[in-house]
Amino acid sequence: MHTALQYGSAKMFELLTFLILLGLGFWIGGQRNARHLERLDTRERDLRPLPTTNGRIIPGAVLTQPTLVHGGVVISVDYFKRIAASVASIFGGRLYAYESLMERGRREAVIRMREAAKAEGADAVINVRIETTRIANGRGDKQVAGIEVLAYGTAVRTT
Repeated sequence: MHTALQYGSAKMFELLTFLILLGLGFWIGGQRNARHLERLDTRERDLRPLPTTNGRIIPGAVLTQPTLVHGGVVISVDYFKRIAASVASIFGGRLYAYESLMERGRREAVIRMREAAKAEGADAVINVRIETTRIANGRGDKQVAGIEVLAYGTAVRTT
């Protein structure tokens, strides 16, 4: 009887430890995600004077010195987002964990593209395109290890 109680206590301790670590992981991941979004906001504000468009022209402007620019990023899916997405997929609906990942990836790729255009001395970026690729972890097609996002466009000077 005494051994069964010790076994039960040990299992309860393991479960409690797992739950604490899981909660800590979610909290730390949320904090890191929030800090990254704040940095993205700041960088986007700094690049506000450099317009981007998916169109091929800027009405009323003469475009010169076209240069291809790009920005890419690879973002991995952390263990806790994978758990949250797995639980959400059981019940159906939106996968908020992956939506956040995609938003951060797109914003980071576009910012890097705009920074490359600014380094080239461009006044605008036209014909902007965004490509995304899912990176599998090798244990099956259903598991996502991360995403790659590539933003590219034509940096131009306007006169």
